[in-house]
Amino acid sequence: MDRRKSLKIIGLGSLSSTVLFDACKLSDKKKAEGVEGAGSGVTPAAGPDRQPEELEHYNQVISATFFTKHEMATLAVLADIIIPKDDVSGSATDAGVPDFIEFIVKDMPDHQVPMRGGLRWVDRQSYQRFGKNFKDATHEQRIEIVEDIAYPRKVKPGMSQGVSFFTLMRNLTCTGFYTSKIGIEDIGYKGNQPNQWNGVPDDVLKQYGIAYTEKEMKECASYS
Repeated sequence: MDRRKSLKIIGLGSLSSTVLFDACKLSDKKKAEGVEGAGSGVTPAAGPDRQPEELEHYNQVISATFFTKHEMATLAVLADIIIPKDDVSGSATDAGVPDFIEFIVKDMPDHQVPMRGGLRWVDRQSYQRFGKNFKDATHEQRIEIVEDIAYPRKVKPGMSQGVSFFTLMRNLTCTGFYTSKIGIEDIGYKGNQPNQWNGVPDDVLKQYGIAYTEKEMKECASYS
């Protein structure tokens, strides 16, 4: 799968605004943890950015474990099918997507049943077809299952539960990847950066038959 072609089909606009909002909250929380408590076991202190009740919730989330090791391994396989490593950037697992999803389902419990049920669904499909669970199947066997659930407009009979799960999995994977350092670099997003304003380029001024005054050149513009 070409990840950029896939994203054109999926459309970043289809991502749940709630998921994106919580992804931003996750980024903020990781920042607070990294700056104030990384490697020291120290809980970030309450302050203007973190109220006591927010810290209490955060500590509850990070202290719990939801997915089993088997489920996390399956998540990793699915995430890398959705966003594999290529010549431009790393894969979904390189960006820490499975850990992101683990956090999100604890922070947003409504995702827990759909995600766990979906992981069991793909394992059951794999056992029925190939006599092994999904993560132990060959790449070709995994893709065969994914092809049946990756396209909501082409749902085969009996595949609706798998389609719903894979849609959620794909949304969470894309959200986790494209809010990570790897994902941001992948799309070339630069954000706000300091620069120096040197005025409107001279060739553009000439195109429109205008020019800076001597005062403007001295005080507001320069060319270097």
